[in-house]
Amino acid sequence: MTTVLDAIVAGVREDLATRAEQVTLPDLERRVSELPSAIDAEERLRRDGLSLIAEVKRASPSKGALADIPDPASLARTYAEAGATAISVLTEQRRFGGSLDDLDAVRAAVSVPVLRKDFMVTDYQLWEARAHGADIILLIVASLTDAELHRMHALAHELGMTALVEVHDEGETQRAVDAGARVIGVNARNLKTLEIHPDTFSRLVPLIPPGVVTVAESGIRGAEDAAMYAAQGADALLVGETLVRGADRTATVRELIAAGSTSTVGRA
Repeated sequence: MTTVLDAIVAGVREDLATRAEQVTLPDLERRVSELPSAIDAEERLRRDGLSLIAEVKRASPSKGALADIPDPASLARTYAEAGATAISVLTEQRRFGGSLDDLDAVRAAVSVPVLRKDFMVTDYQLWEARAHGADIILLIVASLTDAELHRMHALAHELGMTALVEVHDEGETQRAVDAGARVIGVNARNLKTLEIHPDTFSRLVPLIPPGVVTVAESGIRGAEDAAMYAAQGADALLVGETLVRGADRTATVRELIAAGSTSTVGRA
C-alpha cells in the first residue's frame, strides 16, 4: 500500500530530476567550493537551555495551507531576533509550498544556522543544500535504506553540515544510532499516516545514547508542550505550525524557549 510518505518522495524525485537537468552536480560542487564554511549548528544546539529551530512553513500535507508568507526573510529575522537557535526552511514545493528561493532569501537574511527541510533521497540534494547556504540537512530514516543513510550522513559531515536524523519508531532510532547520528529528531507525526502520537518522544528518547542532541518535532502547541519535552530530555524543539499561525511570533518564540529552559533536566 502506498503511504503518504511514498507519495511525497515520488514527487520529490520527479522535481529533483528536472532541477538536475538544469544545474549539474559539477555546477553545485563549484558553487560550494566558493562558499564560506557552514555554521556549526550542532555546537549551538548543545548550548545550555532549550534550543528552538523555528520554521518557515506555508503548508503541510496534514493541514493544507497554514500561512501566507510573502517575505520568508522577514519572518526568519523575526525568529532569529526573538532568540531562535536556527531557522528551518521547507523547500519541498508540492505539499509544503516551499522552494530553494525561500532558502536563499532566509540564508541572506540571518546569521544563525539554517536547515534545509526536505525529503533528501540523493547525494545531489545535499550538494544542492550546501550550495544554497544550508548549515543543516534533514535525513528521514523512514525514506532511506541503511546504505543511503550512512552514505548521506557521512557526506553531510564532509560538506561541513550538521545532519538532523529524523526517527519515528524504535527500529528507526536504532538505525540512526548505528549510522552515527549526533543529532536525532524524534517526530511525533507518523509520516506514513500523518497521525500525531505525543508519547513518541518519551518512548524513544531512552534509546538515544547520552551525548546525542535530541530534537522534539511536530505537534508542539505552546509553552506547556515545550516544558513537557524539556523535562523529558529534549535539547531542542522544531516548531512550524504554531509559529506561523500565531498572532505574535516574537512572543511565541520567547515563550517556547523560556518554558522549555526552566524545565530542562537534560540527559547525562
